[in-house]
Amino acid sequence: MPPLSSKRRSELRAEAHRLTPVVIIGDKGLTDEVVAEIDRSLRAHELIKVRAAAASRENRDIWLESICERLQAHPVQQIGKVFVVYRENPKEKPGAKAPEAGERRREATATTKARIVSEAAREKQRKRDEKKRREREEADLKRSVRPRSRTPSPLPESGPPRRRPRTSR
Repeated sequence: MPPLSSKRRSELRAEAHRLTPVVIIGDKGLTDEVVAEIDRSLRAHELIKVRAAAASRENRDIWLESICERLQAHPVQQIGKVFVVYRENPKEKPGAKAPEAGERRREATATTKARIVSEAAREKQRKRDEKKRREREEADLKRSVRPRSRTPSPLPESGPPRRRPRTSR
């Protein structure tokens, strides 16, 4: 397992910033069940955050090393009680078989349906836009032909500002 380059580690830290912890290590510590859950999460997401509930700094350091050793993962970052762990998902396995003809046909049908739906949505949007354009043109025709004045009209003459009467307090 080759170590991560500093550039790749920086990219992963940036990606992990928006993540929330998906696994929490509880009071019982790093049990086999917790490691299995971390493994499932790494298979699903590649990059995860793990939170250690309550433990000393030394225990957290040991836990992070143990997780990375047992799961062949890379430690990306540790801030306080939160670990960021990365394990690249293997590419398509050599033993995997290709989809059967019926599955390919279903996939093609779904793709065709999606294309038809998107074309219908585009047509609907085009009709809405055309209707709005016609309404704007009609509104322009209804407007007055006389141009507006660009100078503001003068304010009306008025007397001095009125004052509020004083109350005796």
